[in-house]
Amino acid sequence: MTTNLQNLLEQKAALERQQRAIQDQLDVIRNKDRIEAIARIKSLMAEHGLTVPDLFVGEKIKRYKPHPSAGRRVPPKYRDPLTGATWTGRGQQPRWIKDAIANDGKTLESFTIAQQAQ
Repeated sequence: MTTNLQNLLEQKAALERQQRAIQDQLDVIRNKDRIEAIARIKSLMAEHGLTVPDLFVGEKIKRYKPHPSAGRRVPPKYRDPLTGATWTGRGQQPRWIKDAIANDGKTLESFTIAQQAQ
């Protein structure tokens, strides 16, 4: 039984070596083809007086455009009357709001800055 397992492991190792050798040969061929293609492209460009920017004339290049409101600061909507901490109302609620709502029975509206000014 162990000899069969050893034979299979040896065959597997031999096949893996053969696979690596074939892959290496493919890589050499691909690199050679790539080098030849680049040489042909360079000679055609030189023959016709072209530059790299000439290849992209008339094509629109898509550029990333940030959202119009990206980077703008948002004024705070809520304030803790005890500490003066503020929150814009975006993202997760701060701990001081969560604790006050859960423990003190307050509502989110009770922290609104406009309501506190009255």
